[in-house]
Amino acid sequence: MQIGTIVATEKNPKTVPTSSQHPTLHCTRMERKRTTEALDELLADHEVHYQKLRNYHWNVQGAEFLRLHVELEMHCQEAQLNADPIAARVRVLDERSLSTYAEFLKHSALKEDPTVPEAKKMVQNILADEVVLLDLCSHTVDSAAELHDRGTGTMVKGFITPIQKHHRMLNSFNA
Repeated sequence: MQIGTIVATEKNPKTVPTSSQHPTLHCTRMERKRTTEALDELLADHEVHYQKLRNYHWNVQGAEFLRLHVELEMHCQEAQLNADPIAARVRVLDERSLSTYAEFLKHSALKEDPTVPEAKKMVQNILADEVVLLDLCSHTVDSAAELHDRGTGTMVKGFITPIQKHHRMLNSFNA
């Protein structure tokens, strides 16, 4: 009896991965590739976002220095903490994780900001990046659900609420 791409027999009712499947993940190479491409983009976006946050954190000036400096440090820590589990998940899926800034820039929907804009513009840039991150997280969760990849879906869902919280807090800065 064939169930999807996993084979079970009457003598052996346990499901056994077919030759095109990963032996422990029960997904095909093509399914793993689809997931890791989304994770690569998410990792790249987190890394570019992190570096932009770090630039702003280090270089913010003016009347809002203290408030933004502290807030941006929290954002930096969150972005940095998210990167490692994303890269680890790519490795769990038996693919190579992106690891250089050249790769991050190539795969990221976000752009570097080598400037030091005024505080209000910094906040607008970060808010725009967070919308991109949230959209990509939602897309990745949906894609993982289609592929029955609960590990990826659960991990990425965990990123959404903190990003939304940071977004709300920074949005109040521009109110």
